[in-house]
Amino acid sequence: MNEAHRDLATGRPGYHLEQLPDGTVRQESPLTGTVVWTVPGRSHRPLPAVAPPQPLRPGDMDTTCAFCSGRHLDTPPEKARLVLGSDPGQPWQILRHLPADQLGMTVAEVRRIPNLFEILPFEYWHANHGYELPAPIRERARAYAASPTGRAHLVAIMRTRARASGRPAVQVAGLAEDELVEQSVRLFAGSHDVIVARRHFVDGASQDDEVASAGDLTPLEHGAYMALTVDALRDLALSMPDAAYVATFQNWLRAAGASFDHLHKQLVAIDEYGPLMARIVGMLRETPDLFTVAITDPAARDRLVIAENDHAVALAGVGHRYPTVEIYSKAAANHPWEHSPEALRGMSDMVHACHAATGRLVPTNEEWHYRPVGADVAMPWRINLKWRISTLAGFEGGTKINVNTIAPAGLRDRMITALAALRDAGRIAPLAVGDQCAHRTGVLDYLAG
Repeated sequence: MNEAHRDLATGRPGYHLEQLPDGTVRQESPLTGTVVWTVPGRSHRPLPAVAPPQPLRPGDMDTTCAFCSGRHLDTPPEKARLVLGSDPGQPWQILRHLPADQLGMTVAEVRRIPNLFEILPFEYWHANHGYELPAPIRERARAYAASPTGRAHLVAIMRTRARASGRPAVQVAGLAEDELVEQSVRLFAGSHDVIVARRHFVDGASQDDEVASAGDLTPLEHGAYMALTVDALRDLALSMPDAAYVATFQNWLRAAGASFDHLHKQLVAIDEYGPLMARIVGMLRETPDLFTVAITDPAARDRLVIAENDHAVALAGVGHRYPTVEIYSKAAANHPWEHSPEALRGMSDMVHACHAATGRLVPTNEEWHYRPVGADVAMPWRINLKWRISTLAGFEGGTKINVNTIAPAGLRDRMITALAALRDAGRIAPLAVGDQCAHRTGVLDYLAG
């Protein structure tokens, strides 16, 4: 393990990772400066009790939450859906802007819908940047409201939004339909989207803890889920004139910040990079090969590589508040939407495999990082999977030293064991695991993009 803030083999910046004589592991991230201690015995603390699972009732499979397939009209008008086909050469098709009365004509494996409670709503962009609704969006809203089903849907959604804002029920009931339909045009111009998978529970579920996680999808289904997310990311990144970045993430289970225990990702256009991305962009200006010399090369030498395929590599991350699997695209392309179909599927297969190895009962954040449009540095597309298995407390707040229960080597070992079993069972796409990986340096090609 490296015992200094500089990579011993190259003299270049690298992560700090050392094990003390008593077994304590100390880490520091080269990107954020986050300090983490893993202390022996800390993992033996008593865990809180978990409520016993309850049997599912008739109808729960497709009506449990607003994201379920039997409640499509409980969410704002759909922007796109992905349907699976029978052609192996074209396994899925994206259908865009379906009218309300056509939502039940196809099975949506994945849906893209506006978030009803946006982080940055239309009013933010209008007031701060002078954003006006483009004519095509106004026409799309008009066409949607032209059918009785569409009009009723828009009115119902706007009433839901009004109630959620705290307006009295009698006042909400008195709102004029024409006014609500006019206001609903903003639903079609949102900058905060949700990518929703079809299932709430796994097929054949009988209890309410059998929720369908990313790892419960097939590799093909996860590829579709990833493809529609990338399609939405490209759309938001290139169509919002004042968006500097589109934050893309997945919160799995309520302990990780999810409102619904229904598999979904979120995309939020924002008008700045945010402190983390701004910091990394600045570091890359000084050290263009930062991700190679500070992260992936040291990980290869420290045998922290978890898994690898032709297009992606998964590492046990160093210097994270929570145990974190870092997944890097090997491609030269810096933007997810510029990846070839094969490279995109390779990233999807690796992310899917790591979710499957993590397990559906572990609260997890999936965070996407990529080069912002217009940034003057090269940056690899990477996805972090964070296991939200601890709670920050007074010690962490007062010292900025984070304590977690799994060191990088322990995370690697757990993942390798689970991945090997899943691969042997045919549950995940083929990949190399642990010592089968090349552990070669210079694995990333992002500077060639």
